[in-house]
Amino acid sequence: MVEISSERLVLRDWRESDLAPWAAMNVDPEVREYLGPALSAEDAAASVSSFQHDLDHNGFGFWAVEVRATSEFIGFSGLDTVEDRMPFSGVEAGWRLARAAWGHGYATEAATIALKYGFATAGLSEILAVTAATNLRSQAVMWRIGMTTDPGEDFHDPDVPEGPLRRQVLYRKFRDAVGHSQREEPPLLSPTR
Repeated sequence: MVEISSERLVLRDWRESDLAPWAAMNVDPEVREYLGPALSAEDAAASVSSFQHDLDHNGFGFWAVEVRATSEFIGFSGLDTVEDRMPFSGVEAGWRLARAAWGHGYATEAATIALKYGFATAGLSEILAVTAATNLRSQAVMWRIGMTTDPGEDFHDPDVPEGPLRRQVLYRKFRDAVGHSQREEPPLLSPTR
């Protein structure tokens, strides 16, 4: 069991009590906006089993995230090996939070914890992050955690059908690297989001 934490958050193993709020998150259309169709309760439970398997066998994966002060489950953050069919390889940082947890800096804080673990404990030399080109919220997190992007590395996800979610952006961070995107400022968020 690996548990990592910050001042406000704990990244920990998954619990049975996480299943219902996780399933609820994954039918929320706003949470799923850049991820594709909602997950069934069965698919949500299967994803939790897969996440915990990776944590148990790899020493890293997607941890459940809870707020330290309240022990409230708010989503996941962590590291995952990039799937073979992608046009690049490595380990990817990821996060997904319940809508009520948005706007508090939790995604940035959780991603920072995961990156520190990946570099210091797992010994990774580079960590990637990927999102839909239209997902400016996640790109802003990537920028805030010091990741860089090269628009020449943007790609079409082979698992996503034609449409607005197919074009993906790739961000990178190297161990001990400091810097930001070649884009001079963070992606602008729509005032309605």
